[in-house]
Amino acid sequence: MGVALPGPRERWRCAGCGNLTRFDVARNRRTHEFWHVDLAGVAQVEDTELRDEVLESVTCRWCGRSDAIELIARNEG
Repeated sequence: MGVALPGPRERWRCAGCGNLTRFDVARNRRTHEFWHVDLAGVAQVEDTELRDEVLESVTCRWCGRSDAIELIARNEG
């Protein structure tokens, strides 16, 4: 995978079609969670710790390309 998750000053852009807003993102995440189960048996996740995350793919929703996704600087506006 040649692209990373964007940071606070970055965003994705598809160099194929110019898309800046729509991407299909596949991530594999490993988490540790604290679950609170009430007496009725309803579970609620109260705390989640991200232990590992792997970005598997980013695909442009407009043109379907995954080989043209790049990181660019956000416009400061």
